[in-house]
Amino acid sequence: MKTVSALKDDVEIWASIKQQIHDLTDLAHLDDESLRADLEAEIAKLEADLDKRSFAAMLSGPYDHDDAILAIHAGAGGTDSQDWAEMLQRMYLRWAEAHGFTTEIVDSTPGEEAGIKSVTIAVGGKYAFGYLRSEKGVHRLVRLSPFDAAHRRHTSFALVEVLPQVSMDEADVEINPGDIKMDVFRSSGAGGQNVQKNATAVRLTHIPTGIVVTCQNERSQTQNREFAMRILRARLLELKTAEKEEERAILRGEYTKAEWGSQIRSYVLHPYQMVKDHRTDFQVGNTQSVLDGGLDALMEAYLKSGGK
Repeated sequence: MKTVSALKDDVEIWASIKQQIHDLTDLAHLDDESLRADLEAEIAKLEADLDKRSFAAMLSGPYDHDDAILAIHAGAGGTDSQDWAEMLQRMYLRWAEAHGFTTEIVDSTPGEEAGIKSVTIAVGGKYAFGYLRSEKGVHRLVRLSPFDAAHRRHTSFALVEVLPQVSMDEADVEINPGDIKMDVFRSSGAGGQNVQKNATAVRLTHIPTGIVVTCQNERSQTQNREFAMRILRARLLELKTAEKEEERAILRGEYTKAEWGSQIRSYVLHPYQMVKDHRTDFQVGNTQSVLDGGLDALMEAYLKSGGK
């Protein structure tokens, strides 16, 4: 019923656009010069709607309509990379807010001096995963380091993971309860300060794969366990999908292993200003706008290029 409802909404929108085209065509055939300004305004609005709907039609992957789990991990580079990971967290939170998506930080590990070592964010909203899957990969920052006394130029790396929040009935993954080890502990904030006195944080270990998932939001132990299970299910689904893709690629003779250093995007703040996506060669000169959440042009360029 959920699928039927979503498809019904899409069909109704396209039917409405079709009717608008017929109505505007009928008005144009009247050849009334006094209607020209109104017709041009309506046509411009219709073209904008068509562009938007055509782009949404590209989000037709099996999980594109789902909520997303966004994880950011600081790479090599010490404090600079941990600060870069926090800058990326801010960028994605601002992007989500601008698009009306809900966000919730479910797990975060603060950096030793500044920034964060890692963070996991639940992003809710229609097509959240469809848009955010363009962000999966290594992001590189080049800037004058604020943590270097000599103010030298540093290069920092951070890894962004994007997973779909698939429901249990959608995910083609079976989890044997006997394969899961669960640990509970107290949620902690920056500086080791306890958020709660009770042990509500949950760590799940999937023994066959070694995947570890932590959820330590300020919720009950039961809620944290449920969300940790959703993340685990998403990671197992990604693992299964990746294995299938590798098998197909090897059969085609195209398989090459993705290494840590193969960044998808570079953000250069010095000696010039530029954000460049290496998969599409699309670039933006206003780096501050991108870091403030202006990611749409980069995302659309990737998705329009047929990115998977």
